[in-house]
Amino acid sequence: MTIELFSAMAKSVIEGDCQNSASLARAALLGGVPAAEAIEKGFIPGIREVGELWEAGEYFLPELIASAEAMKSALAILRPALSQGGPVLKEGTIVIGTVEGDIHDIGKNLVAAMLSANGFEVIDLGADVKLPAFIEAAEKAGADIICLSALLTTTMLNQRKLVELLVERGLRNRYKVLVGGAPASPKWAAEIAADGYGENAAAAVRAARALMGKG
Repeated sequence: MTIELFSAMAKSVIEGDCQNSASLARAALLGGVPAAEAIEKGFIPGIREVGELWEAGEYFLPELIASAEAMKSALAILRPALSQGGPVLKEGTIVIGTVEGDIHDIGKNLVAAMLSANGFEVIDLGADVKLPAFIEAAEKAGADIICLSALLTTTMLNQRKLVELLVERGLRNRYKVLVGGAPASPKWAAEIAADGYGENAAAAVRAARALMGKG
């Protein structure tokens, strides 16, 4: 029965069914299934399959958003119960934002939603974020990764400046830096000595997991 429940959880996320994912999360708790197990064995396999479908070109932006929302609906019910069932399940902590001078945030919002849906604690600073604010937020949260989005070739230079600022402050080894956005590329990430690059939301999740040693 538990295997069937886990399968239904994954399916609810794949289908982007917020109501069903929430109902299944409640049913798991009522049935004595630990919250962490429900997330790890039920919902996370679903959101990972969504990422695979997106990268295969079988899912598009509306499906990706719907699935992320279904995952968030389930997590809203399960996360409060995590502390009661043992250690909190968390992939890592990420500070994310669109760099200074750039007000575009649609892609960044989607990446943040997918990272959160995949078990990361996400501190979203929004758009047009001054570079020191990324570091201040990372230090306050004890973050593992700083994720920088830029949609313009002019503002993407601030991704380089953030890496340089970390070096200046002696913090480069403390945080991994993940970059993304339309003008970014693996070549650009290597050029500015970033630790990773995410072409899209699903790729960003995969890159973040790899940086946490869970790829």
